Amino acid sequence: MTAQRIKITYATLRADNEELHALYEAGLEKAKARLGQYHRNFIDGAERDGEGTFEVRSPIDSEILVGTFARGTRQDVQDAIAAARRAQPAWFRLGWEKRLEILRRAAELISERQMEYGGLMAIEVGKTRLEALGEVEEAADLIRYYAKTAEDNAFYDHPMDNLGDSTVHTRSILRPHGVFAIISPFNFPMALAVGPSAAAMMAGNTVVFKPATVAAMTAVAIMEAYRDAGVPDGVFNLVMGPGDTVGDELQTNQGIDGIVFTGSYEVGFELFRNFSTRYPRPCVVEMGGKNPAIVLRSADLEEAAEGIVRAAFGFSGQKCSANSRVYVERPVHDELVRQLVEKTEKLVVGDPLPRTAFTGPVIDERAVTRHQFAVSEARRDGTVFTGGERLTDGDLARGFYVEPTVVGLPASHRLFQDELFAPFTAVCAVDSLDEALALANDNTYGLTAGVYSEDDAEVQKFLEEIQAGVLYVNRRAGATTGAWPGVQAFGGWKGSGSTGKSGLSMYYVGQFLREQSHTIVD
Repeated sequence: MTAQRIKITYATLRADNEELHALYEAGLEKAKARLGQYHRNFIDGAERDGEGTFEVRSPIDSEILVGTFARGTRQDVQDAIAAARRAQPAWFRLGWEKRLEILRRAAELISERQMEYGGLMAIEVGKTRLEALGEVEEAADLIRYYAKTAEDNAFYDHPMDNLGDSTVHTRSILRPHGVFAIISPFNFPMALAVGPSAAAMMAGNTVVFKPATVAAMTAVAIMEAYRDAGVPDGVFNLVMGPGDTVGDELQTNQGIDGIVFTGSYEVGFELFRNFSTRYPRPCVVEMGGKNPAIVLRSADLEEAAEGIVRAAFGFSGQKCSANSRVYVERPVHDELVRQLVEKTEKLVVGDPLPRTAFTGPVIDERAVTRHQFAVSEARRDGTVFTGGERLTDGDLARGFYVEPTVVGLPASHRLFQDELFAPFTAVCAVDSLDEALALANDNTYGLTAGVYSEDDAEVQKFLEEIQAGVLYVNRRAGATTGAWPGVQAFGGWKGSGSTGKSGLSMYYVGQFLREQSHTIVD
């Protein structure tokens, strides 16, 4: 710990850490000094204008201009792919030890700049300071952890057995595919860009990166860290612009050997169905969740309510892991709802830059509309226990603020099925764990799930039968949210993910490689 940097961990990421807040305030001032500038795409080591520009304005306040950005074109993407293809052989021949050295340097730069980058992210997408700082350090730790897992595996070069002939030597190795496209979302604009891009590059691939347009400033920060760490020209290329041109070119151009997409089920599954043409190409898609919490009569209800509120309303519910549905045994339903309402109504919703807010705005007007439509459905078909309104007092009128909302609905309602990406959770009473599991599993998604029970047999049944990739038991910090590299693997089943391998885990880097067998006879 120094005067310039504080290592972010679960222990230091606390609201009462005064040193953390002081450093963040200084970083926020640096971030504010960067607002309103013009930023270009980055192709083959050089900045490039696009065809026109686009603005990014803060969801906190539409009068805050985050920046103006070059609007990339199909030609920009094609040139970026060509640059990546030219750079890839030399990047691979550099050797994995040197690649890891460069990328670890990028991780250190991200950590050193965590306060400034956290401030930029908070302004750009509306995260609170603790959420933003946590994500910046998670991005750096993703590089460190993935590098360690690759190193621990001798970078996937292993001798194999032979059939008794000492003149025959066999090995299994993993080799890169070539060029990867990375398409990242707005909600974790650094972690969900740095994680896959760093893994792709340490594997020996090169990258063309398209961020969500509303998170272009964070993408520029990522580019800066890679560039300043010494990533060679053409190895990492940034093209900002709309999905119907930049994104479509990345998905259809045959110069792309593999792709990572994080976003909606509709877009991700369409990509998964259509990406491979002449032969299969790796397509790593993470497509969201409709994540259940199950609360049983044996549960500590205060613990359950705390975990549900944190998981449902952190970052205004704009997490693929957000706890958007709750199944609670009927004898404790009313008491759980009472505690959920009590805790939800204590949350401070507002400008996330001061330290007082628990949650800030949703990302844009479409998210407000989606939330308000869901509330109207809940009022028509069930009960709104608390929340539901758009907040427009004072300066909030220039942003996209809505109240965290808890509703009661029939289990068959579409709001138990569709991902909303808003601070909205639905509660339903059930008669047994079996019923809760059946309802929880009856869904397209299978990302995260949580249970609250003091009965070991119930917990074991949940762990064995729930259909989701990330499970939590009796977790006060978040019923269905919160993962860290090397601590919790994070990946979905069913409609939540395509590979069965998780991010934040020891299996991730291998998804950017393909196996090759070497048999050499003396």
